[in-house]
Amino acid sequence: MAHDLCHCIQLRKASRRVSAHYDEALEPLGINVAQFSLLRNIGSLQPVSLTDLSHRVELDRSTLGRNTKVLARMGLVISVHGEDQREALLTIAPKGVDVLASAMPVWEIAQKSIEDRLGSDKLEQLHALLSAL
Repeated sequence: MAHDLCHCIQLRKASRRVSAHYDEALEPLGINVAQFSLLRNIGSLQPVSLTDLSHRVELDRSTLGRNTKVLARMGLVISVHGEDQREALLTIAPKGVDVLASAMPVWEIAQKSIEDRLGSDKLEQLHALLSAL
């Protein structure tokens, strides 16, 4: 099978190009699209356990733990103990609220750029195709 015919490779290439588009837009804010996505998810679920967040974002708990520690070191999220002292709950720190507020319009511009490149028909097809996977 030719390298370019592998569905996985084609999807990974496309994913990297799209991620790079969003990363470039968000770079002035000091975050990437993965961090932006985590901040949005934490914000909508907070306070949220790593376990619940891992189910929501479809990442294994250990990877998610490493990623959220980076956000904590950046001062964007805070980890607090839940009722069960063994469980950490994540909330967005004040700095994270500010970064997220600044990032939303930047993300919307990047989003619109992708929409404009594909057009509504192809974008609808893309969503249908990806949902089928």
